[in-house]
Amino acid sequence: MAATIPCHYYASAATTSKFFISNNAHSKRLAYPLSLTNARGFRGFSAARCSYQPPPHYSQLQSKDKGNSFSLKQCAISIALAVGLITGVPALGLPANAHTASPVLPDLAVLISGPPIKDPGALLRYALPIDNKAIREVQKPLEDITDSLKVAGVKALDSVERNVRQASRALKQGKTLIVTGLAESKKEHGIELLNKLEAGMDELELIIQDRNRDAVAPKQKELLNYVGGVEEDMVNGFPYEVPEEYRNMPLLKGRAAVDMKVKIKDNPNLEECVFHIVLDGYNAPVTAGNFVDLVERHFYDGMEIQRADGFVVQTGDPEGPAEGFIDPSTEKTRTIPLEIMVNGEKEPFYGATLEELGLYKAQTKLPFNAFGTMAMARDEFENNSGSSQIFWLLKESELTPSNANILDGRYAVFGYVTENEDFLADLKVGDVIESMQVVSGLDNLVNPSYKIAG
Repeated sequence: MAATIPCHYYASAATTSKFFISNNAHSKRLAYPLSLTNARGFRGFSAARCSYQPPPHYSQLQSKDKGNSFSLKQCAISIALAVGLITGVPALGLPANAHTASPVLPDLAVLISGPPIKDPGALLRYALPIDNKAIREVQKPLEDITDSLKVAGVKALDSVERNVRQASRALKQGKTLIVTGLAESKKEHGIELLNKLEAGMDELELIIQDRNRDAVAPKQKELLNYVGGVEEDMVNGFPYEVPEEYRNMPLLKGRAAVDMKVKIKDNPNLEECVFHIVLDGYNAPVTAGNFVDLVERHFYDGMEIQRADGFVVQTGDPEGPAEGFIDPSTEKTRTIPLEIMVNGEKEPFYGATLEELGLYKAQTKLPFNAFGTMAMARDEFENNSGSSQIFWLLKESELTPSNANILDGRYAVFGYVTENEDFLADLKVGDVIESMQVVSGLDNLVNPSYKIAG
């Protein structure tokens, strides 16, 4: 993975490091599910239509505001979802026999149970299509170091030491099973990473003995990168066939990384920033492939940030009447299906929300848990209308808590910002994307349309 250029950040005694994001409305909007509303200028429902009043910072996560009427049924669903999230009652009054997705590997599910995972790197590691319990038992205590470091001062190091010893023990006991799980073509590389991981854990134990708290988090990140590399070396080819009707679209059969360089306007502290985005084609091959193809066409270069309201950052709406990318070969808007991968399933669901499928309790493989979760926008009532408009989730709220998020299962997540994600909150409408560049994984893109003349 290529190194990410750091943000150019300038501190000033006269200003603070963060800025409030304007609610200045942009003419092109994404549709937030179930007609929840946002700041001024956003379409939604009023008290005359429904007694429930959503928080003022919500809007419709929709590619364009088409003036669709709001029905009593949608109002009732909105209230039911909100009540379900607040009270813990299953949304929409689920019947006892409602279908849910059962995990393929319950023993692995136990390893990742507990509080919601919010770290984008951890979400990507756990989303890999592998079933090797031995490596997960090494990963889990290393991930837990993040929680251990929440304890103030050097007292945290006692918990960190337990985490490291547990991971070291798991590695020694499970190394044979881990090596066995490596894909044959990647085995040599995987073993090399395992050796680095083992040496790195010894180094972390020395850091702990020296009571050097500040050095723990960087070393943890290094070790988890090794773990993630080993886990990727366990994936042998692409694990399933994309449905025939989508097979000729640009598909990302694996992972890729994109650097997005943004020029910041009207902010004396933040001149420009490069955001490192990891795209997950294992769980969203059509959505991620469509995006990589557009990046290679330089579709987003020079485009402005079109929404930044503190809840999401949005872009991708081209100039003119078109709502998405116009394919030169057809002179029509290229659209892609809604694509949702669920824990326990071997391939994504296409064309329907999990609610429509009756999978009310299913957990998505790529959840809206992390700051900087990246997803495809679409028309509110057209599941298969995604094209080029994309958005990044900025924060949780009372209606979008991690692990109980009403965006999950309704919008296709296909990646996460893994470096400089905090600076997404500094973006404003009118800031310019200078460039997007695929820095790794381009060879995983099949059927690239950007190579076709026209």
